[in-house]
Amino acid sequence: MAEIRNYTMNFGPQHPAAHGVLRIVMEMDGEVIERCDPHIGLLHRATEKLAETKPFSQSIGYMDRLDYVSMMCQEHAYVRAIEKLLGIEAPERAQYIRVMFDEITRILNHLLWIGAHALDVGAMTVFLYAFREREDLMDTYEAVSGARMHATYYRPGGVYRDLPDRMPQYQPSKWHDEKETRERNKNRQGSLLDFIEAFVERFPSCIDDYEQLLTDNRIWKQRLVDIGIVTAERAQALGFTGPMLRGSGVAWDLRKKQPYAVYDRMDFDIPIGTNGDCYDRYLVRMEELRQSVRIIKQCIEWLRNNSGPVILENYKVVAPHREDMKQDMESLIHHFKLFTEGYCVPEGETYSAVEAPKGEFGIYMISDGANKPYRVKIRAPGFAHLSALDEMSRGHMLADMVAIIGTQDIVFGEIDR
Repeated sequence: MAEIRNYTMNFGPQHPAAHGVLRIVMEMDGEVIERCDPHIGLLHRATEKLAETKPFSQSIGYMDRLDYVSMMCQEHAYVRAIEKLLGIEAPERAQYIRVMFDEITRILNHLLWIGAHALDVGAMTVFLYAFREREDLMDTYEAVSGARMHATYYRPGGVYRDLPDRMPQYQPSKWHDEKETRERNKNRQGSLLDFIEAFVERFPSCIDDYEQLLTDNRIWKQRLVDIGIVTAERAQALGFTGPMLRGSGVAWDLRKKQPYAVYDRMDFDIPIGTNGDCYDRYLVRMEELRQSVRIIKQCIEWLRNNSGPVILENYKVVAPHREDMKQDMESLIHHFKLFTEGYCVPEGETYSAVEAPKGEFGIYMISDGANKPYRVKIRAPGFAHLSALDEMSRGHMLADMVAIIGTQDIVFGEIDR
């Protein structure tokens, strides 16, 4: 008979499925997890404290770097908090652009999640497929902001600039000749809206490919079904949000329950699970990809038919156009003041939350009337999910820990803020 003994082991941080910044101290009985203790702090960013030392607008870029696969959703929460305190509202066209890019960000997040989760559990092909589609969406980020990841595109009062009329083109190189380059540029001949429209037309068939590889795959189901079950009551008690809560059967989505921007004008459904296990959470996220496509299509249609400003003309908060700044003394003064000391925000406090891809991402902000926030507190969805890791993994095997971490869709930048 094999001898089974209890021992304590480290899962991570040097572990392919622990993502380099998660250390879990596990008490094992043979290969069964008795209890686990997640240790955070290996990626401590101090974002909240840094935001309290800088003028309001200078911290937008920090929001991108929290959950670094849900960039623009987090900018949205921060920018909305500033707008609430200032008592301003972005123009209608900017609201539609924000909603469209929130959903592009949701697709970006879920694609990285399904690729990494499947890779952790042992399926390699999905990772390559998902990154192929991510590449196109990264190009849309680059087209509007100049950056492929950390965009800093949302600003108090709107967005940095309107959607470009032409997509950047690939150039021939020693790796791609003229003919190949023409083929690569085929989808890039129109505007950014044309490019996004072409993407959302073909993307549902890509989701079908992922589902064909995974949904009825017996190995995938053996690894995910009945693993990490959380009941609806426990999910609410533990502070779950997003797909983790909806996977347990609770139809809670801030886009429907507390609409912001123009989500109240959008037609989409909230997918929910029944068992609250890893497999249900997988199915919920796959359906969310399809619902995001629905929302993006509605935004494209509205943006095509309606023009208008994308940012306020209030030069106390928004930088003047560069051409004006070069010719007009008043604009130069506004520009100088905005980029040196920023603007003072009236005293008050606010909480602004958005339905980020991982759940409710909220910014609680206190202003004391100065040009920088007195206090910024970030409500990160991943923190509540990680704190439930012990409860979700007890009684499961060591290999199941990989599936549970994968289903939580953890990104550490937001957990230790």
